[in-house]
Amino acid sequence: MKLGAFSVSLAVKDLHKSMEFYEALGFSTFHSMAEHGYAILTNGDATIGLFQDMFEDNILTFNPGWDKKAQPLEDFEDVRAIQKKLQDAGIELTTTCDPDGSGPASITMLDPDGNPVLIDQHV
Repeated sequence: MKLGAFSVSLAVKDLHKSMEFYEALGFSTFHSMAEHGYAILTNGDATIGLFQDMFEDNILTFNPGWDKKAQPLEDFEDVRAIQKKLQDAGIELTTTCDPDGSGPASITMLDPDGNPVLIDQHV
């Protein structure tokens, strides 16, 4: 399965303090929508999303159709195909997308330890 670009989405209490902290670790702002409560930071191939008041837990995030720089890929596995493979493998999804749809969609699940996993296709 091709899950696309990987990042960790962190549930933060203070977006600006978190941005300052990760910038001190060498991350730089890739995309900021601070007025909407989130920012995406990168350090080499590492990507983190900081989300204030959007999620309860940290989330492992995959983006089918995007490369590491959030640029669209010509060839990628659609989230609906990933959903079907996971369901066929007996993985319980906590949210699903319309299997007959197209374009942006997402699915979520919990790993065996209760960690949220998001597969979020933007293209």
